[in-house]
Amino acid sequence: FIQMLRSAKKRDVLQLLRRAPEEMLPFVVEAAVAAQSVASLAALSDFLDFGKKPKSLLEKFLYAAAFSPRPSGELLRLVLDKLDGKQLAPEVQETGIVAVGSLVGKLCQQKLCGLQEVERGVETILVGLRGAEEDSKVVIYLLALGNAALPETIPTLLDYAEEGPTIVATAATSALQRFPTRHISVEVKRAMRRIFHEKRKSYEKTCRLAAAEILLDNEPSPMDVINILLAANELETEMATFLLLKVQNSLRADHHPARKIMKDIMRDPRINNYNFFSKAGISSSFSGPLTVTQDLLSTFGLDLLFLEGGFLRKSVSDFSLLSHGQRLRAAQVTIEAQGMESMLGENFLEGEEEPELMAGMSAIFFDVQLRPIVFFQGYTDLMAKVLLSSGEPTSVVKGNLLLMDHHQVIPLQSGLQVAIKLQGGLGLDISADMDLSIWEQELKTSINARGSLAIDFQAELDAPFLQATVRSQTEVETSIHFDTILRFSGSPVLMCLQLKEEQVPYR
Repeated sequence: FIQMLRSAKKRDVLQLLRRAPEEMLPFVVEAAVAAQSVASLAALSDFLDFGKKPKSLLEKFLYAAAFSPRPSGELLRLVLDKLDGKQLAPEVQETGIVAVGSLVGKLCQQKLCGLQEVERGVETILVGLRGAEEDSKVVIYLLALGNAALPETIPTLLDYAEEGPTIVATAATSALQRFPTRHISVEVKRAMRRIFHEKRKSYEKTCRLAAAEILLDNEPSPMDVINILLAANELETEMATFLLLKVQNSLRADHHPARKIMKDIMRDPRINNYNFFSKAGISSSFSGPLTVTQDLLSTFGLDLLFLEGGFLRKSVSDFSLLSHGQRLRAAQVTIEAQGMESMLGENFLEGEEEPELMAGMSAIFFDVQLRPIVFFQGYTDLMAKVLLSSGEPTSVVKGNLLLMDHHQVIPLQSGLQVAIKLQGGLGLDISADMDLSIWEQELKTSINARGSLAIDFQAELDAPFLQATVRSQTEVETSIHFDTILRFSGSPVLMCLQLKEEQVPYR
């Protein structure tokens, strides 16, 4: 369908968009974005009216642009023009900002940072960030900077990480986690030390743990590792348990950059002893390989951070691909709940701000951060959701994406040429649900991820006296369900985790 659109005229694409049945329209929009021809982008520009079209279709268009494997400056210009100076629904505006961040980052990876559209995209994010008055809006712009991962924005992120309120500081720190090791400079490490060791002010535990992870995951110095381990002795039980398990994980993982340093430090019996590593919290951190080949390592990781009272504060499930020193976050889903302590009548530490009651979720797919989703915010909203719950899971992302798009001509020694085409498409449907029952004192979370990948490879030799074509098509489908149930009516808190992977058909 994409190949057909690439050779179509603008009027034909526009007619197709206008006449497509309602259920087929999102598919046609996604394909037109993936085609990225002058005609298809011009047709989309005429067809998409951001003031009138349904929100779901506009979000489809923006996510298709964000996931584009090799976006053009024209695609970024189209997105910026559609977002510019219009009164948009908040969801569309937020999705648009994270999409701009993703497009800027991908164009810079293609060495196209000098394009006028890229400069305009960066300016849009930075101006929006400076003008944002609500913390939730600031968070969206910080996540867009994480998608772009431009080294020149690191000082801005550091400023928000150190000085911002809890929700902003956490978003800025997680944006910094997206940067490759070569950009985690001495200044970044100094700032992360100040956050983790609380040199200037007190920080929320998830922010401190993220700062510790940045220090441990990016060529750490032995002193940093020792100081983090020694600080764990002073931390509250759950935080210390989580941190020590992170360290033990890196010892087990052959690919972890800090493994050698950790092994050397663990020779010291003052650190590597039972008293140190026997924290009795219920938080956990696990990471292990799913597939190992000569060129590729795919891993599954699960982090669960609990509060002292036994409530789940944050869960992160992560599927990553590592190849030749590069890391791709194929899927990372984070579910957070905060302010639950007040419901259980727990007291806060002196000087600690009482967080607002809130639960939400954020996700990263193929290194693109999506717009976060809020399940409920505030006690009134929670009660309304509990009483009026539809039982339907919240859709995080659903659609078809072009993941690979490669075209190459290889000259042979004989003087002939071989044309190679490789395309890969992904159908994705991910939803999540959080159900809190106050009467039964139970918290359930579930993440359902279904995906199908199709890869089309073609090599063609075309000469006046000879024609030969080799073609291969590969399809694979998979679905993963991850459920947690927490019962906090008694002590200790009871918890059940279930990860189900359905059989994978491979053709």
